[in-house]
Parts: sequence; C-alpha cells; structure tokens
Amino acid sequence: MRPRPSPLVFRLVAVLAALAAGLAAPARAQRRPNLLLVVTDDQRFDQMGCAGHPVLETPTMDRLAAQGVRFDRAFVSTAICAASRASILTGLREGHHRYTFGTGPMPKALADQTYLRLLTEAGYRVGFVGKWGVRFEDGALDGAIAYRKTPTPPYLGKDGRHLTDRLGELAIEFVRQQDERPFCLTLCFHAPHAQDEHPDQYIPPPDLAARYADAEVPVPPHADDGFAALPDFLQRSMGRERWGWRFDTRDKQVRRTRDYWRMITGVDRALGRVLDALAASGHADDTVVIFTSDNGYFLGERGLAGKWLIYEESIRVPLIVCDPRLPAERRGAVQHEVALNLDLAPTLLELAGLAVPASYDGASLMPLVRGEQVPWREDFLYEHRFDNPKIPKSVGVRGQRFVYACYDEQEPPFEQLFDLQQDPDELHDLARDPAHTATLATMRARCEELRGAPLRR
Repeated sequence: MRPRPSPLVFRLVAVLAALAAGLAAPARAQRRPNLLLVVTDDQRFDQMGCAGHPVLETPTMDRLAAQGVRFDRAFVSTAICAASRASILTGLREGHHRYTFGTGPMPKALADQTYLRLLTEAGYRVGFVGKWGVRFEDGALDGAIAYRKTPTPPYLGKDGRHLTDRLGELAIEFVRQQDERPFCLTLCFHAPHAQDEHPDQYIPPPDLAARYADAEVPVPPHADDGFAALPDFLQRSMGRERWGWRFDTRDKQVRRTRDYWRMITGVDRALGRVLDALAASGHADDTVVIFTSDNGYFLGERGLAGKWLIYEESIRVPLIVCDPRLPAERRGAVQHEVALNLDLAPTLLELAGLAVPASYDGASLMPLVRGEQVPWREDFLYEHRFDNPKIPKSVGVRGQRFVYACYDEQEPPFEQLFDLQQDPDELHDLARDPAHTATLATMRARCEELRGAPLRR
C-alpha cells in the first residue's frame, strides 16, 4: 500500500492552503463569487448522463460537468440523510458532530462553525431552500439564514404542483430578491428520495410520468448472489425490508426504477430553471455552482434498497464544481481524488475568501478544481451510528484498494474486507481468509487511527 500522510499533516496542508487562498482572494476579484450548493437526496454517483448512464436524461447536470470539474470518486462519510447533512453544514464527520436520527439537537458551538453562520458574518446573504433534515438548539442559528423556505413532502400538493418544481421556484425567488451583497444559496431537493408511506414510493412530476416508458431497465446486478454473500444480520436488515417494498418483483423493479429516473430528470429540469434565472439576473458569470447528493442508493443491487452500508452503491455520490472563472483547459475535467461531503463547507469558505476552521475534518476542493498538485487523502473513515435495530451500526475505511468494515455491535463483532482491484463489486469477503490476515490487521489499525479509538473485538 502506498504511504499516506497523517491526518495532522493533511489538515495542516489544507488549513495553510485555505489561508493562502483567503489572502489572495481580494487580488483575484473585487467581488466575491455567489455560491449555489445543490444537494439531491438518494442520488447515486452513476445516476447522471455525464457519469455514463445509458438512459437517464440530465442535460443540466451534464452541462455543469462540461463547464466545470466532476469528481468521479466522491463519497459520504455516513450514508444517511441526517448525519450526512450535518456533515455538509459543519465540515465534521458523524463521530465529531454526533448528530443523526434519534440524537439531541446540535449545540450552538456547532451552529457557529457552519458555513451558513460564517458566510453571513462575512457579509454574504445566505439562503436555504428545501430539505433541512437536521436539528440545532433553539436559537442557535438565529440571524444566520436570511431566506429560509423548507416545504416537505408529499411530493404532489393539493394544487397538483410537484415539490421539486416548487423548490425550484423558491430558489428563483431568492435569486430575484438579491441585493448588492454576494449570496450563498443552499438548494436541497427531496427527490429522488422515496415517499415511504406512498404505495408507489417514487412520485415524479405528473408531466414526466410517461418519460422512459419504453426505456429498458436492467435487472439489478448481483441481486441474488450479492444477497447470498451478505452476512445473515444484513440479510435481515432494513435494506432487505425496503427491497420488498420496491424491487421484489421484476414488474415492480421496472416501474420503481423508471419513476426514480423521472424524479432525477425532474430535479434536472428545476435546476435548469434556476440557472436560467441566474443568467437573467446577470449572475451566471459570478456564481459558483456545486452539485452533489447526501448519499448513494441501492436500486435492488445485492437484493437491497436504501443505503446505510459501506458498499459503493451506498456511499458514492455525484459531485460537480462549476466555477465560471475556470480557464478553458479545466472545463470538463474529471478528478479522481477521493472527495467527501466533509469538503463542501471548506470549499464554500475558500471560494468566499475565508479561512477554513482548523476544527473541520474536510478540506477545500478548490486546489483540485484548479488542477493543482497537492497532498490529498487516499482513504477515509466511514461510520454509521444510528441507533436502529434494523440498521446495524458500523465503522470502516474505504481505501484506494481495500475496503474494511466492522459491525462492532454484533456478537461477536463482524469484520469485512474487500479488494476493489480484484473484486470491484465487493462480493468476496476476505476477512477470514488466512492469506489476507496482514491486510486485515493493517486496515483495522488504520480504522482505529482515523477513528481515534480502538475497535471492539
């Protein structure tokens, strides 16, 4: 395995780079750029035309990728919306912000280090539209968000309008209200998340209900052998339960998948309208757009639905940074470094010319966007600590070659080890293979190092 910089060295380099960028920002431009962060829900990394999807129509996302930089190895450090969204806001992994479903609200100390608060204090007009998904102590974010609109499902309102289109309209309203200050708008679409209580699960805009009607929907890879390869406690988990809701027959799987695609196309269309409004307002050339999702998603692969687990389908997400100030040679670039949801807050702060707090776990992506050669992570800690008996808690490391997972509350703790080079589909668990004892020990030690605490054995 290649030598890796320690977390301390990595963070020091990131902080120094952000400080240098903050000092240089006034010289680069008199007006700081506007910032638009767009986050979808449950959109996997390969669910875009620009990522090679053979069916899905995503012209807006594709245009952002063609004009910006796409990260094809972007991940979340926790694959569940509550913890991931807390990480996006705070720049901290779950073990540091300690927020997920069922926990208490995040304290004011964490609210004060969100990019929302820091950008407001730096003179930005900050807006938030769409899925909020987290809780802070009462009053912790007072004054940090000038424009906040967070309607929730059902997707179809009494007036027949789809929630995705309504969120796009609210974002356009924010753009049109803009004053002389630079702005930061976070636009969080609920789509393509399922409406769990609805019998159809995925509810697309009505005028897209016939889109993809003739499109071929493949059978999910490894739906049977992948499921058989899972340990029994994962076979009994919520992922299998929700597979039964969504994909347990071929007819159901085809209908659900097409509706999921339709919801993504609905997001793409709404986002296109927002970008058109930016252009009409004269802000297209001074607005940096970042597009991503809060986690990946199983669409029947491994006989599962949902996310939560360290497998690639669950943790890998789309990520595009489109900065209109980029030189021509950087437009359409694809970066292969490991990018994380933890990097979004630092990136927004550097773009605004601000220093990145030393407490952050992430680092600004802008050196990579600019094509600079900088020290960068080669692995990351994954953790899922939601206290739910149907979702086994886990911690692990996703490296360049090996993936390690430890389900540390099983009796006894259950470890997994996958070789992405030899087994990219993660079907063959090597954790109990004597030939890989040394690699298992190395990955376990790396997990303990990144976690800052020993694993239960």
